[in-house]
Amino acid sequence: MGNMVQRHKAILRELAKDGYVKVSDLSERFNTSAVTIRKDIKYLESKRLLFRSHGSISLYSSLTNERHIDEKEKVKVDEKIRIAEAANRLLEADDRIIIASGTTVLAFANKLTFADPLTVITPSMKISISLCYKQNIEVIQLGGSMRKSSASVIGPEAENFLDTLACSKLFLGIDGLDLDFGLTTSNIAEAHLNQAMIKAAQKVIVLADSSKFGKRGFGKICDLNQVHLIITDRDAPASSVEILREKGIDVMLV
Repeated sequence: MGNMVQRHKAILRELAKDGYVKVSDLSERFNTSAVTIRKDIKYLESKRLLFRSHGSISLYSSLTNERHIDEKEKVKVDEKIRIAEAANRLLEADDRIIIASGTTVLAFANKLTFADPLTVITPSMKISISLCYKQNIEVIQLGGSMRKSSASVIGPEAENFLDTLACSKLFLGIDGLDLDFGLTTSNIAEAHLNQAMIKAAQKVIVLADSSKFGKRGFGKICDLNQVHLIITDRDAPASSVEILREKGIDVMLV
């Protein structure tokens, strides 16, 4: 593909289709030298049409904005339900789990049908209310300052309490998953609390719909090497899923 304008359009089409593309794949796909592709990417990035990270590109802008939980609950509803049902099947008798805040983990709590004894620790008021009517589930509501946009608590009180716990699984919601930068959320204090949750759990399970791929929130939660399993929907970029699996992370597509 020799015409520069045609290449630029083709690169953006590939990004629109997959959401995330490895730079090394583009020269083969377009039968063009790696030097030429790098020049194309540099130009498109200067026009704020794509975002470049190490070895890959994604559509611009990859930065996420904070939105109220009531608004986010209306997005990707079917995908969140499928993710929630898959997460349900991972529960085991006498599990002591952490469910973080966010709309996908809230969908998990709302769809929770597990009948054996279960202990749930959560910062989310909505999750606590959803689970308090289930007789087999002991709910431990974390304390702290209320973050109204997510209807959940944050702060040192919750972080310090998590330091005293040893839990089997963490079900974590995120605002962004970037192959180089890792997992992120839009709030720094929430990111710090998520880090304490990761330390308290034996297994980290990320529940994230495909729209979170290639995105970065303001606060970094962790690198990808701290994640054991990601449950997402079938629209997740195939190239990203392949890279995650190459990193040794299990990815479940639902």
